[in-house]
Amino acid sequence: MKFTETRLKSILLSGAALGTLAMPGTAMAQDAAQGADNVDTNVIIVTASKRETTLQETPIAVSVTSGEDIEDAQIRDLIDLQTLVPSLRVSQLQSSANTNFIIRGFGNGANNPGIEPSVGVFIDGVYRSRSAAQIGDLPNIQRVEVLRGPQSTLFGKNASAGIISIVTERPQFQFGGSVEATYGNFDARILKADITGPISDTLAFSVAGNINKRDGFARDLNLGIKFNDRDRWGVRGQLLWEPNSDLSVRLIGDYDKIDENCCIAANIRSVPGIFGALQLASGDPRPIEPQSPFSYNVRNNFASLNEIENYGGSVQADYNLGAVSLTSITAYREVRSFTDQDSDFTSADLIGENSADTAIKTFTQEVRVASDFDGPLNFLLGGFYFNEKINVDNALAFGSDFRTYANALAGGQLPFLEQGILGVPLGTFFQQGQGLFDSYDYKNDSYSIFGQVDFKPIDRLTLTFGFNYTKDKKRVSSDAVSTDAFSALDLVGIGNTVITQQGIATTVGQALGLPGQANAAQIGAFAAANPAAFGQIQAGSAAFARANNLNPAVNPLLAFRPLQFLPPFLNFPNAVENGRTSDDDFAYTIRANFEVTDNINIYATYATGFKASSFNLGRDSRPSAAVFIPGSPVNNPAASPIRDAGLALPNLTTGSRFAGPENSEVYEAGLKAQWPLVAFNLAVFKQSIKGFQSNIFTGTGFALANAGEQSTFGIEFDGTVQPARGVNIFVAMTYLDPTYDSFVNSAFGDLSGTTPAGIPALSASMGASFTHEFDNGMTLSVRGDYAYESRVQIIEGLNAFGPGNQQAGAREFTREVNLINASTTLELANGLAVSLWARNLLDAQYITTVFDSVAQSGSVSGYPNQPRTYGGTVRFKF
Repeated sequence: MKFTETRLKSILLSGAALGTLAMPGTAMAQDAAQGADNVDTNVIIVTASKRETTLQETPIAVSVTSGEDIEDAQIRDLIDLQTLVPSLRVSQLQSSANTNFIIRGFGNGANNPGIEPSVGVFIDGVYRSRSAAQIGDLPNIQRVEVLRGPQSTLFGKNASAGIISIVTERPQFQFGGSVEATYGNFDARILKADITGPISDTLAFSVAGNINKRDGFARDLNLGIKFNDRDRWGVRGQLLWEPNSDLSVRLIGDYDKIDENCCIAANIRSVPGIFGALQLASGDPRPIEPQSPFSYNVRNNFASLNEIENYGGSVQADYNLGAVSLTSITAYREVRSFTDQDSDFTSADLIGENSADTAIKTFTQEVRVASDFDGPLNFLLGGFYFNEKINVDNALAFGSDFRTYANALAGGQLPFLEQGILGVPLGTFFQQGQGLFDSYDYKNDSYSIFGQVDFKPIDRLTLTFGFNYTKDKKRVSSDAVSTDAFSALDLVGIGNTVITQQGIATTVGQALGLPGQANAAQIGAFAAANPAAFGQIQAGSAAFARANNLNPAVNPLLAFRPLQFLPPFLNFPNAVENGRTSDDDFAYTIRANFEVTDNINIYATYATGFKASSFNLGRDSRPSAAVFIPGSPVNNPAASPIRDAGLALPNLTTGSRFAGPENSEVYEAGLKAQWPLVAFNLAVFKQSIKGFQSNIFTGTGFALANAGEQSTFGIEFDGTVQPARGVNIFVAMTYLDPTYDSFVNSAFGDLSGTTPAGIPALSASMGASFTHEFDNGMTLSVRGDYAYESRVQIIEGLNAFGPGNQQAGAREFTREVNLINASTTLELANGLAVSLWARNLLDAQYITTVFDSVAQSGSVSGYPNQPRTYGGTVRFKF
């Protein structure tokens, strides 16, 4: 979709009209009911600039969702947050450990721990490097800030697309707390509790905990169990020491655990031949569920495992020296996760294991100094150090039915291939337990020096310059072994030999006047009697074979190549690939902010961002096309460094060993306006990322590649209006027009000039709340909101449609989102509150993403969205 001036005018006029009626603003805008941070009824304090300022004074495109809004809207986790922030998309796909954040259409990071996200997540100032460390149900949230656009200037690691900053409540020197219990459909049971208070005049504490359990909303008809359940709990303790008004030390320790059976995928495109082979292998007349994906009925042959532990601690010290303040944040965290999944998503035992055992250890240290001078000049200067170690053990092994399935696809010819053509023992291939087993050791050291200077040459005008120099080094080594003997066969080379032999037998038979091919004895006798003629026959047959060994009509063995999806793995470091990256970058921000009146601010920003290289720690981690050219030796493939070094393995493929760094930039202009009853924000931007790290789920792994450049033009508008006492109306809208300016080497061919998949042109969140206070102290609150995403293509391409058709075939898979959420709360004067709530009230249905079905050539699987959930909550605050 190309952006036009007419469309721009239409959107701006529509936004202005909606603003007149509603003055939009959920997450991004000032909300009169937003929590304890508010100094007066319409002022929100944020720390987007690493200083406490009001949202109105912060010249950054930032969305703020308060803890009170999270309670009122019944936001259950970060995935739900996107219904209030249109520029944010959050998805959970392959496992409970996989949460993907996208801001303004930019973002990646997935179940592969070597791929760092482009959206940085911070919890109480501590960077969380991987998605498994980001998704816990945090209790006692004060607010969530979503900073849109490159934020590398003030944040030390991977902020090329934006930041999500979660701030929890500090311990209080006044005794208090809360207890909350929720029950909902699918037997959902949620308990939360927190308590805070003083230990002494200078020391306060808080302890919070949560338990979140729910039956699965999907049913496995083969196993007779439920899938996509919830089973997680966590505790969080804090100490706050304030010996005087100038020194504050905050100590935080937390632990949370997830043990869930997640996540289902539905077959949404099947091939009759594949379906028949699955029936034969499994003995199940319906090995995949052919109903609508939204029946939530599936057929697997074992339950998924998602066992995740996430724990750590941090110390933040703030010291005020008068006009200058010092801050230090030290943190250490560990994440341990084990996942296993029936990744073929059928009742046939094709893939008996697809597991990942991951351990992540992270240490971070941030130090900064900030001024608060009365004069025109202020500054912030800091440093950030990051050290991370990751150990990953992956396994993908054939199940007990795979050999029967493979033989069915081969038309029953597998025994003949083994004994008749290859001369190996019967049953050599596709035995249970054969597969690919890969391990990785990953080390990352990074440091940043950052700073910002604010200069006020005249009253109401602030000029800002910020910078960040980052140095990032990574070292990775692999230890992978493939025991899949079939995937190591050179079917082109073997077929070449078979074609040559058949040509000789046929030609000699014709020369001898035989009705068919000559046998070995006849060929030997002919060769001895006619050496010159036999030499010509040999040469001609060999030439014909070389010319046709890649022709499926001539080489019947090529039909078996789709079963070779676990080819031998070239470990690294090796003589060609050193397994190291070293990146550095100087990012900067230039901004002008002008306070037009006490109620209106305008700003203009140019900023750059940076994200370091990422490694693919999975079975798709293969040499790049720059160092290896695949091909059977019989066809004399072109020279390449890996082949020249003698490292080429049979069927070695190219892939995505690592992706180089991302460099982003944004041109942005914004307006922020605030009055006692009305507030709104408007931002217009052009954002681009060169070398965008595209990460596509392939069913058994991830295809990681750098796009040349991806750019997006966008408009963001949000605000609130309070037309009457107790009434708050909010709307937020985002328009995006993204383009792959250059993406030649994608997993699906050249995508240059196309629209990136999964990014809706228009996203919106709108709704209203009504609060009435009774004379007896009771308060009744009613809230409803609607989240919309325009129809969008889900994925750029699918290999199921064959070479040259991947992009065209994927166009039929689209998604449109229409979600309605509602809640009502009655709060008594004594602190007791009762709420009724529903999310996805009308049970909207859509596919979140699609991928090529594992080991089922031509088939497509996809993840359905979560169905309607509803329940009641009782909360008591004291």
